[in-house]
Amino acid sequence: MGFYFDSRNSMFGQAGMHIEATLEGVVRRYVGCNPAHPPTFRAYSRRGILRGKDYRYDADFNRFFPDAQAEQYVYAWAKYWTDRDAELMFDVSCFSPMVIYCNREVVFRSNIFTERYADQRTRLTIKVKAGWNHFIVRSKKTKAGFGGRFGTWLGKLPYYFIMPTKEREGQEGWIFTRPLSAELDSLPGPGMTEADTGLEWLPELTWSAEKRRVGQLNRIFGLVPGGYAVAWTKGLFLRPGKHAYTLKGEHRGSVQLLVNDTVVYEASKSGAVNAKIEVPFGDHDVMVKSGCNDAKDWGFTLSIVDTGTDVGLRSPSNTVGTTEPWIYIGPFAQDSRNLRDFRDLNRVFPALGGGKTYWRVDLPDAWLRPYNENPLYGRWNYPLGVTLYGLLHSAAAIGSSEVKDYIQGHIQYCCDTFEYALWDREQYGGATAVHHLLSSIDSLDDCGSFGSVVLEVARHAEIHGYRVISDYIADYIANKQVRLPDGTFFRKHLMHEFHEDTLWADDLYMSVPFLCRYYQLSGEQKYIDDAARQFLGFKKRLFIPEWKVMSHVYDFKRDMATGIPWGRGNGWVIFSLSELLAVLPANHALKPELLAMFRDLCEGYLALQDANGMWHQVLNHPDSYPETSCTSMFTYAFARGVQNGWFANNEPYIDAVFRAWEALNKTSIDRDGNVHGVCRGSEFSFTPEYYKKELLWNLNDTHGIGIVLLAGVEVLRLKKHLEKSAG
Repeated sequence: MGFYFDSRNSMFGQAGMHIEATLEGVVRRYVGCNPAHPPTFRAYSRRGILRGKDYRYDADFNRFFPDAQAEQYVYAWAKYWTDRDAELMFDVSCFSPMVIYCNREVVFRSNIFTERYADQRTRLTIKVKAGWNHFIVRSKKTKAGFGGRFGTWLGKLPYYFIMPTKEREGQEGWIFTRPLSAELDSLPGPGMTEADTGLEWLPELTWSAEKRRVGQLNRIFGLVPGGYAVAWTKGLFLRPGKHAYTLKGEHRGSVQLLVNDTVVYEASKSGAVNAKIEVPFGDHDVMVKSGCNDAKDWGFTLSIVDTGTDVGLRSPSNTVGTTEPWIYIGPFAQDSRNLRDFRDLNRVFPALGGGKTYWRVDLPDAWLRPYNENPLYGRWNYPLGVTLYGLLHSAAAIGSSEVKDYIQGHIQYCCDTFEYALWDREQYGGATAVHHLLSSIDSLDDCGSFGSVVLEVARHAEIHGYRVISDYIADYIANKQVRLPDGTFFRKHLMHEFHEDTLWADDLYMSVPFLCRYYQLSGEQKYIDDAARQFLGFKKRLFIPEWKVMSHVYDFKRDMATGIPWGRGNGWVIFSLSELLAVLPANHALKPELLAMFRDLCEGYLALQDANGMWHQVLNHPDSYPETSCTSMFTYAFARGVQNGWFANNEPYIDAVFRAWEALNKTSIDRDGNVHGVCRGSEFSFTPEYYKKELLWNLNDTHGIGIVLLAGVEVLRLKKHLEKSAG
């Protein structure tokens, strides 16, 4: 019996030491389980309770209701989905008396202390059940305030709520009452419509009667003489071949109508539409370019009729939160832009009068908003940076253009949505649903690892826009990242308060590989110099000389290192040092010192490899569990050291590499390509018991999948290197 699964189910039992088979198995499982789904597009009301820069909902009801009276109540209602029973970390700041209900049970009630300190954050652990969970927040007005902030305890772990009624199904946010003079006798809940409650709920669900009397472009954009807007829908044309259809409707202002990118109708001024068109079978884009050249109104109505029956129109973005089939963008200055350009839903566009704009829906102050709800595909975070790095080089090793295309698509999506994310941050108060890390960047975790893989993939595939995002990261690291007086990175002014005033071994990986690649891209010496100096600063504070390994964290509040040699923290150090040495110029002044550091660390790690070939969660505690990601990183670094001539004596390291690779295939990788024994994302502690008993492993954790793949690729390269040397 193996440590994580029965040895009969190991990859070694299936493929032995056939390295390509292991790579193939892990790669195929990952790609197959994480398909490239598009984002979800939701209708979003800017008049609602918005999430702020800390990703909590800002429900300051004094802002919504400045004339509210003392002792009045407002109820906010939303729902939250979970795939399984779980505990939700929820964070509250009270401006006034508040009660929070989950599934009609009280989970929080404020007191004089939480109400006294409006900036104080109270963290709750709320049990939620599989499926939808309904939340109610009741706020009471006092002279001191009205409402509060609530939601995720950490913006790095964002989650959001969905409006709870059928009328708004799919919109993000909370609905809320106007101020009430008395408490509700019963709380609303699952299955109830807004009408069922007998209450008026905000934000406004429909336009006012006055707004409904004017054209939709007028109520969405106002009158903008000389400008134009674009509307877009999809039509399903089911008649075989080319078939005749009838356009019916009317328009205020000029209009140009395209079906399948072909102009089928246009008029220079207001009028009625009654025209015959021929359209081939298929699901086609229907677009309208409407000019605001009518002094009184602006907009259109349109139906496409097939022998008395309207052709079905649907939202081109599959928008949830509204049944409206059209989306709208504008206003723009008159130009010759091809309307196809607007169908790129990852982009924002220059608007008439300055600034940029995005698609809207025909609801009061409502916009189309993308939410990347894929667990892994198209996401930007540091574990995925090393995951895609491993996938990229594994794809080359197994000769898979399909996997390379998958990686390229992931990176391209991240680059394509970057400008939108920055615009979204300004538009809605700070919390984005794509690129939430880069749009609220406050640490190396947010940028360096994934930025490094962007540059790596751009060396092997065409990636549009990668330079813009890379320059943004380089500017952050060089000019904004907090440093000690000697230039060493450390953590301060963070959204995650637990990390305040600390220095982590991990941050060598979060910075150095990117700096190395950006040096290669830009040719500027300062980036490689910065990368080299970081190792000296980190070694000064974290090196444990008696073991020749690194402590995980230095805590400046206590002015001491933790003294705990966490496996993966050390893995990040030696992995990143191997990345640096591979590109550091031979005549660089710090190369001898860094090469000596590499040898010292490798000597320390070599001594701690166990009899089976693995390294452990706490390196000098063999009773802690055999940990997959650090074993993989030591394997990777040793293999590179042999190939590059960084060791005085290669033999013990060659032996360690192949013993470790065999151990990984026996202990950590099962025959289906699942990766076991990867420690989850960490905090830190001054006691090894935290790492051994609380910081446990996850199945297929992205902190380890890419590292395992990179280890395999490097073992394969070492094997070929040794075979070539022998020949």
